[in-house]
Amino acid sequence: MRFPVHIFKRKVCQFGIPALSLLALSACEPDLLDTSPYGSISSNTMWTTDNLTDLGMTGVYNGLRLGISTSSASGRELYHFDRMGMSGQQRDGDAFMNGTATVGNGNVSSVWSELYEGVHRANDAIKNLTEKSPSSPEKKARYMAEAKFLRAYYYFRLNQLFKGVPIYLEPVQLEEITKGRETEAKVWEQVVKDLTEAINEPALPNKYAKGNAAFGHVTKGAAYALRGKAYMYTKQWDLAIADFEKVKAAGYALFSGAGADSYRLLFKQANEQSDEAIFSIQHMGVSGYGSTTQFFCGTRSSTGSCWNTYLISPNVVDLYENKDGSKFNWDAIIPGYNAMPVAKREVYFLRNNLTATEIAAMTAKGLDMSLYLPTGNEERVMKAYENRDPRLQANVITPYASYNGTTPVVSRWPYRVANGLPIADLRTDTGNLFYYLHRKFVYEGAPGVEIENRTYGATDFPLIRYADVLLMWAEALNEKGNTAGAVALVNEVRTRAGVALLNSNAATTVAGQADLRERIRNERRAEFVNEGIDYFDELRWGTLKETVFYTGNGVKQIWGTVVVPYVWSGDFLNTWPIPQSEIERNGNLQQNPGWMN
Repeated sequence: MRFPVHIFKRKVCQFGIPALSLLALSACEPDLLDTSPYGSISSNTMWTTDNLTDLGMTGVYNGLRLGISTSSASGRELYHFDRMGMSGQQRDGDAFMNGTATVGNGNVSSVWSELYEGVHRANDAIKNLTEKSPSSPEKKARYMAEAKFLRAYYYFRLNQLFKGVPIYLEPVQLEEITKGRETEAKVWEQVVKDLTEAINEPALPNKYAKGNAAFGHVTKGAAYALRGKAYMYTKQWDLAIADFEKVKAAGYALFSGAGADSYRLLFKQANEQSDEAIFSIQHMGVSGYGSTTQFFCGTRSSTGSCWNTYLISPNVVDLYENKDGSKFNWDAIIPGYNAMPVAKREVYFLRNNLTATEIAAMTAKGLDMSLYLPTGNEERVMKAYENRDPRLQANVITPYASYNGTTPVVSRWPYRVANGLPIADLRTDTGNLFYYLHRKFVYEGAPGVEIENRTYGATDFPLIRYADVLLMWAEALNEKGNTAGAVALVNEVRTRAGVALLNSNAATTVAGQADLRERIRNERRAEFVNEGIDYFDELRWGTLKETVFYTGNGVKQIWGTVVVPYVWSGDFLNTWPIPQSEIERNGNLQQNPGWMN
């Protein structure tokens, strides 16, 4: 099945600009110093006609795509960041996780450069909408509000990582890049100021309905959501709560149109314009403008024969509760499992009917094959994934679960190239290791069913969705001591997920503010797998060391064997270093504590 024509038309007219104009932006290089950031059109010409005003605004939005690579995993797309949180992992490890990150880290300098390129594009728009554009006053006012939102978003991202950066509110030349860093608090103030001005603009609508040609543009609802999120960082709980209430009043809500399957289907293209989508990166099925989740979260069995670069950590899989809300415990499935040496647990994940050669190989590994059930091993371990929070199966390909790739396959261990079974083994590019694999944002079916090419999926990527708002809202209420109000909001998310509600039985009874705080955090970890939220949450909460860098953690196989160990180098890992190249360029920049060459 191919995409309907009307959907394709919306995609190729992203943000209301013809696709031809979008392609003119493809040559942009992320550089703060570039005062002509829109490809072949000079800064003297940009913004001087109504069409060029539209094109200029598209360039500001297109800053959201900087860092997306279709040749290799850049490490800088939002979903890539999950590798550094509790829920994700990168198969070969990461410099920040392995203890080898330095001030010269390439991803650090690229993130800095790309986000400042976004800032610069927004500054260019804010200046020239007033000085050059002949567009109608209403359009210019709306675009001004959108540009201020986007500038706030780019500074928001910078402040999450670097915690205090220079603030530029005008386009700059090389010789003008001399500012020192503002404090983290000052950057949050600027973010809030820009978002407040966007909110106060009458021309900016509260929300766009599904199918509206402007869907994907900034709205007041998005500005309230992002401002509320900024208030969460500054612990201004009352202000955050007030903003999240405004998001609800704007008409945003959880997607529930597919009943019990709503969570899984939310992340399909057909539902990308649901009322849950507050602000998203608009993808389209065209080379250079699609999502890369298939390429780097898919498998060799997926359309395009993809790379499982980004994986799901056993930490978050084990966090998913039983459907009745009780905590999952491996010992309830396999008595003695938790006390068993981690590497020895592999025996429970072996496929039925191993060959003599396979049995010999496993025996040589040191596995106790007396624990192996030749005709019931698969069925025994599959019970660990039954009757769990349904989000587990929506997000994760678990052992012996099926996956609808180019053809249906099943995740079995050890992998066999040809197994003689009606349904083949799921194939990865890490065939000698057994990992949990992603489902969310991994396209299903043969070419043309959900995706044409592994490098450009058409499904939008949510930057802010309503479930995020609900759980931040609950967090803020709980910090204010309003446990009952917080529980009600968490239960909205759990109702859609299909897991027992808080305070509905003994296992889900909330024991006070501290207990609810941890439950909300776990709810976010379970809800947002592969959405680029978890790592930033851990940084905001200050929990990175305890949830990710605890002794014995690392890139792990399903049963817990560490392939790449994590190394906690010091508390400075909670803040990224200022790129050394930027310090050499601008002597007024000071390095974050703990980071050295």
